[in-house]
Amino acid sequence: MEFCPTCGMLLKYELPHMSRPARFFCPTCPYVSQIEPKVKIKRKQRLVKKAVDPIITKDDMSNAPKTDQAHCPNCGHNKAAYIQFQTRSADEPMTINFTCEKCSHCWRED
Repeated sequence: MEFCPTCGMLLKYELPHMSRPARFFCPTCPYVSQIEPKVKIKRKQRLVKKAVDPIITKDDMSNAPKTDQAHCPNCGHNKAAYIQFQTRSADEPMTINFTCEKCSHCWRED
């Protein structure tokens, strides 16, 4: 959006006609702003993907409480470390993340 420097009105766009290039004009005063026909953007910035830090680290799981009632879906072992998170609203049950002590497979129960 461009505004008139004289009166502050919003400038309107006028299509090119014959030999006259496209331009912005003010509907209330005689101000006219020419548009450059070729504007090039020369600066490009490469995006760098950042490394994502894990929410649950191996130290967290080594210090986590253990249970013998969780069966690993990968190896069938029944001992696992677990951590509970409240990921949904308060009236919903907590999400439990398990890590098998035998094969280190991670899974969750909602």
